[in-house]
Amino acid sequence: MQQIHHLINQWYQTNARQLPWREPHVSGWAVLVSEFMLQQTPVVRVLPVWTEWMERWPRPQDLAAEPVSEAIKAWGRLGYPRRAVRLHAAAVEITTEYNGEVPTSEQQLLALPGVGDYTAAAVACFAFGQPTVVVDTNIRRVHARLFGGAALPEPNPRASEFVRARQVQPEDLATAVTWNISVMELGALVCTARSPKCEQCPVFEHCAWIAAGQPPPHYKPKGQAWQGTDRQVRGAMMAILRDTDGLLAPSAFLSDLATQQEPIFIGLQSLDSPLEQRERALAGLLADGLATEESDGIRLPS
Repeated sequence: MQQIHHLINQWYQTNARQLPWREPHVSGWAVLVSEFMLQQTPVVRVLPVWTEWMERWPRPQDLAAEPVSEAIKAWGRLGYPRRAVRLHAAAVEITTEYNGEVPTSEQQLLALPGVGDYTAAAVACFAFGQPTVVVDTNIRRVHARLFGGAALPEPNPRASEFVRARQVQPEDLATAVTWNISVMELGALVCTARSPKCEQCPVFEHCAWIAAGQPPPHYKPKGQAWQGTDRQVRGAMMAILRDTDGLLAPSAFLSDLATQQEPIFIGLQSLDSPLEQRERALAGLLADGLATEESDGIRLPS
């Protein structure tokens, strides 16, 4: 295990991507924002939005001072905009409960709005150098192949995967902190889901999956549908709300879309979604706090 730790950590030192939230002395807030944005979103899409956010809101109290609608607008097309609402709520709590300083312990981080087990462990490790056990999709895949001999981890995380992650964690503090990010980067760049670059892997000779003859996955991964889904319709509605100053009558979304002349409706019109789906999508936005309904119309939450 010590040799595996050394090989992967050494590989990371040479091959890691230069990402701004990994820079030395970067703030805990910068890391927290990156972790919110990187959930189910590739780095290439996150980079420009993260940069704009950090220029506009370099501290949590800067974001907390603005209405949540501004966070939703600035989130743009990253997807899953509930993350923007939760990040704003986390900024408010950090400002009011922690004097504007992101808490350093895993348990305190876990208590913030929108922060789950992975994010709490990742921020504690990457921002504050704590030897937490970080387990994300990339790490699960590397562990499944390197130690388990399986092509892919289970479709949904299992308790046994977290037990294994703790078992293979280095005992030395500094080595453990580097190990988390190193394994994650290895999964992102080399030990990928579809086309792993095994010839570039620093632990090729130690890999249980290679030793087993690279057996195929024991299930067929299912991609997440987008075209024609409620999520796509919600996204088109959110784009309209972000581009609208003031209120919109519910009928703007629910009446005959062909009658809408405003350019901002082009995206929703092109979907040709049935009324029932638009009603469901709008109800979901209201329930999730991404839109608010007032007596005279609908708008982004204030």
